[in-house]
Amino acid sequence: MTGLQITGCSTSSPSGAASESAERSAATASPGKRVLLAYFSRPGENYSYGGRADLEVGNTEVLARMISERIECDVHRIEAVDPYSDDYEETVARNIREQDADARPAVADLPSSIERYDTVLLGSPIWNVRAPMIMTTFTEKFDFRGKTVLPFTTHAMSGLGTTERDYAASCRGATVGEGLAVRGEEVRDADAAVQSWLRRTGLLRD
Repeated sequence: MTGLQITGCSTSSPSGAASESAERSAATASPGKRVLLAYFSRPGENYSYGGRADLEVGNTEVLARMISERIECDVHRIEAVDPYSDDYEETVARNIREQDADARPAVADLPSSIERYDTVLLGSPIWNVRAPMIMTTFTEKFDFRGKTVLPFTTHAMSGLGTTERDYAASCRGATVGEGLAVRGEEVRDADAAVQSWLRRTGLLRD
C-alpha cells in the first residue's frame, strides 16, 4: 500500500496523566515567545515496518509530548467530531474519500482564538502524502497573520509530505518555518532529533 501508510496516532480522549500532559493552562506559556502546540493523532491499528501494530498511544501524540516536555507551550489536541476508526483499512478508505472530496471534517472543541500566540506548532501524521484533511479544517478557522508556523509529522515514508505547501495556503499570513519529520516506527527514540530541531528553530536554548 505504497503512499497510503498511516502512522502517528493518539487516543481520542486523553485521561489521567495523558490528559494532564496534553492540556496546559495559558498561564504556563512563555512570556517571551508564546507557543501553541496543536496536534491531531489517532489510536489503534497502524502501519509498522510493512505490517500492522496496535497502538494505545499513537506516534504523533508521543512526538507532541516529547516536544511539550522541552519547551513552554500550550497544548491543544485536535479531535474529530466523527472519530476515525481504530481499523487501519477503514481509516485509509475514509482518508482517501476526504482527500478526493477536499473535505473539511468537523473539529470538536476548537480554541476560541489563537491571537495570543506568536508561534504555532502543527503536528499530525502523514496520510497519503499529506496531513489529514482535519488539519485544514483547523488552520482555516484562524487568523495566522504575523505568526510562525512549524509543522511536525510522523510518517512511513513521506516525511513532511505536502504540509509546508498546504500550511502556506491555509495559514494565511503566516511564515512557515522548518518542519520536523519522524518515522512512526522510530518516534520513541526521537529525543535527539526533537532537541536538535527545537534548537534550530530557536524554541530551545542551552
